[in-house]
Amino acid sequence: MSVNAIEALGFTPSVAPVMPAGTEAVNGSSQVTGAKFGDMLVEGLDHLEAVQDKSDRLAVQAATGDLDDIHDYTIAATEASVTAQLTVAVRNRAMEAFNEIMRMPIG
Repeated sequence: MSVNAIEALGFTPSVAPVMPAGTEAVNGSSQVTGAKFGDMLVEGLDHLEAVQDKSDRLAVQAATGDLDDIHDYTIAATEASVTAQLTVAVRNRAMEAFNEIMRMPIG
């Protein structure tokens, strides 16, 4: 099973160590070749919005009786919830890192 929101943010579920997304080995060192971090964040937020829109659309269809399979809504709602939780977790970690950097003494 694959979680699209995680992949959109550049995370790869794996047991073996992997190089970060957007890097490739060049003469024993790594070199950034992929999307910039800001672009990945925008893409992740766009994906979150699309997943939530789909969930909202299916919720309306379920409420009006136009939805044939209720499990489609259940899956979409769960995906939207997990994607939102991941987004909040990434934001919280970024804020913690920023605050830690701001607390570092200069010089």
